[in-house]
Amino acid sequence: MADITVFLADYSNPVHADAIISMLDVYARDPMGGGAPLSDYTRKNLVSGLVQTPGAFSVLAFHGEAPAGLANCFTSFSTFAAKPLVNIHDVVVDARMRGQGIGKRLFKKIEMVAVEKHACKVTLEVLSGNETAKGLYAALGYGDYELDPSKGHALFWQKALAS
Repeated sequence: MADITVFLADYSNPVHADAIISMLDVYARDPMGGGAPLSDYTRKNLVSGLVQTPGAFSVLAFHGEAPAGLANCFTSFSTFAAKPLVNIHDVVVDARMRGQGIGKRLFKKIEMVAVEKHACKVTLEVLSGNETAKGLYAALGYGDYELDPSKGHALFWQKALAS
């Protein structure tokens, strides 16, 4: 698809900043993202928060002049490997653009950045019921994290804190 471009977002570029907010809102409104729009607070503070977070980077996909996909990522550190790792925190492709390879292109760019950072791995979380996303991730070589199959695979847990 010739009119799709995929690139690292420039947080200081207002077009990129608006695209990050609009695409994350698309994700938030989707049932797999919680089914509710982004709060006014999040809309106002998202990009500045990314700027202030060491290791944060975002990959955008545009179809012509319109945002079509987003991945927000964070560079962290693997203590077992003593090397950086990249965690994909958010991935979204506009529902009208799905099935056109945009997700694969987002992941290709993320993995290129991870290699440049000398990362030992790329991690992500996915809801167990998100069969479409799991199919894409598996096709790209992602899978459950486990050290010893007899001990099971890793689970992603959370505890909300009062703000």
